[in-house]
Amino acid sequence: MYLITGGAGFIGSNLVAALCDLGHSNKIVIVDNLGIDQKWRNIANHLVYGIISPTQLDAFLAESKKEIEMVFHLGAVSSTTEIDVDLILENNLRLSTRLWRWSAENEVPFLFASSAATYGNGENGFDDNLTSDQLAGLKPLNPYGWSKHFFDRWVTSRVENGDNLPPQWVGLKFFNVYGPNEGHKGTQSSLINQLYPKIISGLPSVLFKSHRTGILDGEQRRDFIWVDDCIEVILWFLANRNISGLFNVGTGEARTFKDLTLNVYANLKVEPNIEFIDTPPSVEKHYQYFTEASLKKLRKAGFCRNFTSLEEGVKKYITNFLSTNDPYK
Repeated sequence: MYLITGGAGFIGSNLVAALCDLGHSNKIVIVDNLGIDQKWRNIANHLVYGIISPTQLDAFLAESKKEIEMVFHLGAVSSTTEIDVDLILENNLRLSTRLWRWSAENEVPFLFASSAATYGNGENGFDDNLTSDQLAGLKPLNPYGWSKHFFDRWVTSRVENGDNLPPQWVGLKFFNVYGPNEGHKGTQSSLINQLYPKIISGLPSVLFKSHRTGILDGEQRRDFIWVDDCIEVILWFLANRNISGLFNVGTGEARTFKDLTLNVYANLKVEPNIEFIDTPPSVEKHYQYFTEASLKKLRKAGFCRNFTSLEEGVKKYITNFLSTNDPYK
């Protein structure tokens, strides 16, 4: 049985779809809150073994511990603008440590989602081959990034101290992921998802101005990664149970927000119409101007597949999902 926290969320639901395509639908248990919005549509195309709420998780773990083959911990408060730190800690740290300890005690492999937000402004680089002392030098810019970073450090200290560990443990530092099933994230969804309805409605695209010398408006750069590539990495670790560690998951190539926007226009065959606005002060103080994953550690571990280019990913997203009647996986 595969336990997937956040299984109705963005990356989680794409993992559910991939596992179902591989014939594992009767082994999947989703742990998530669906709320009152359209999040349920992310999993509506698939029949799984079960769906439980986070409040039912402890009882389920006690009842099913002999049946669970792997824990995919992808659930979290993922908003980079969330200011309720107690809420973030409860979901992103306390639940994570409980699941880690349960996995260690019951000898169940444990894979969890970290984030590129742990690297802060990038002044210390984006190297994922770090000791606990080196991790301590990273300075996340928001509570979300700090909560993910705290757990990365907590896990690393457990490993270095020789504590009881899950038989396999994997932390994936996801960079800027885009693709189907992210609509429920609203303003936290990818820029592609936000631009598409505006452009087809004839409205201009709005990007943040640059507030740094030497960086032009729209030239802020991020490592944008197609969600299917993230799922390929997760499935690779599922198939390679002897490999553990913290790993970056990005393409290794930073691209500008202007590049991304122009690609959307090109796929829609619409003349570009871009406006630049001041970055809101609440966003500017924790805004990452540059992210680019180092992939040396992942490649050295044996993951050799190529990642989807921005051009190809934007085309797939628009053609196969956003412009269709059923944009869900």
